[in-house]
Amino acid sequence: MQPIIYRPLKQAKRIKVFIPYELIEIRNALKKMDGSFWHPNQKLWSVVNTDENFKALKTICGDNHKIKESIDFTPVRTVSLTQDAIGALYELEKALVLKQYSESSIKVYKKMFSVFLGKFMHRDLKQVSKEDIEGFVYELIKKNHISESYQNQLINAIKAYYEHALKMPREYYDIQRPKKNTSIPNVLSKSEVLKIIQSPKNLKHRAILCTIYSSGLRISELINLRIADVHSKDGYLFIKDSKGKKDRKTILSEQLVLLLRAYYKKYKPSYWLFEGQTGGQYSTSSIRSIFRKSVAQTSSNPWATVHTLRHSFATHCIENNVNMRHLQNMLGHNSPKTTEIYTRTIEINNKTITSPFDSLLKNNNLQT
Repeated sequence: MQPIIYRPLKQAKRIKVFIPYELIEIRNALKKMDGSFWHPNQKLWSVVNTDENFKALKTICGDNHKIKESIDFTPVRTVSLTQDAIGALYELEKALVLKQYSESSIKVYKKMFSVFLGKFMHRDLKQVSKEDIEGFVYELIKKNHISESYQNQLINAIKAYYEHALKMPREYYDIQRPKKNTSIPNVLSKSEVLKIIQSPKNLKHRAILCTIYSSGLRISELINLRIADVHSKDGYLFIKDSKGKKDRKTILSEQLVLLLRAYYKKYKPSYWLFEGQTGGQYSTSSIRSIFRKSVAQTSSNPWATVHTLRHSFATHCIENNVNMRHLQNMLGHNSPKTTEIYTRTIEINNKTITSPFDSLLKNNNLQT
C-alpha cells in the first residue's frame, strides 16, 4: 500500500490524500500541517489547496507515492424542457410560493426538479414509480458522482412536486436516502475566536463579527437585524422570521451592548442594524469577505466559515455550563437532539476534565 495524493482542480479548496493505515509516520506528519482535516466518510485526509502544500505533501509521502487526478462531480447535462415540463415546473413553484417557502429555497427546488424533468418529461409524471426515481438517482450517483447534499436536494424537490403540487399520498415519497453524515461541526477555540473578532480595524466590521459570535447568529439573521431588535435594557436580541419562519430571542452580551453603542454613534444606521454604504441591508458576500480576511490575518483555522462562529458560540456555551434548554432556544432548534450535537464538540483534554484515574491516585502512589 502507498499514499495517494489527488491532484486538485484549480477551483478546489482542498487537496485530498489517502494514507494507508499502516503508514503511521506519514499520517502523523500530515496531521501537523496547518488546516489538515480527516474526512471519515471518504476515508481521506485533506489540506488547503496551495502549491506549497502540494509540494509539502509530496515530500512527506516520500518517493513511494502515487498522484491521481481528482474524481470530481460531473455536471448533469441540461436539456431544453417541453411545454408540459415547463408547466410542471410552474406548478411546483406555485405550490412552494403558497406554502411561503423562501425565494432561495424555491430557486434550489426548481433547479433540482429541472434535473428530474430532463429525464422524465416525455412520460406521464403521475405514472413515474418510486423504483423509476430510485433508479434515476442511482444513475446520477454512479455516473455523475453527485454528493449527498445534491442527492438530498434532488429528492426533496421530487417530493415537493408529488406531495404539494399533485397532492399525492406521502408514502409515495419514501425514497432511499444516503446514510446520514455523523460528522461534528467545525469549531474554533476561544483564543482563535478572540483573535478573529479583534482583527478588523474597522468598527463596523468588528461589531458584525462580535454580534454573530456573541449571540450565536446565522449570517442571514445578522443581516435581518433591525435597530428595534436590540433590547439592551432586557438583555436580549429579537430574531424575527429566522430559519423555519420562527421568531426567537437570544442573549445580548453586556460587552456587545457597549460595542454596538460606539458603532451606532459613529455610523448612525437608519433602520437595519448593519447597513451598506448606500443604505439597505449589508450583503452576505461582504460579511464573508470580512471573516476570511480576519482568518487569514490571524493564521486561524482556514477550514472555518462565518457559520463556524455560531458553532463555536454553542460549544463555548456548553463549556460554560449553559442550560441545554436555554441554548436550544437561543439557537432556534426545534429538537434538543440538534443542540446535543455540540456536546461532541467540547474540548476534551486533561485541562478541562479530570480522569477518574487521577482522582483514584490523588492521595496514593502507583506502584511501578
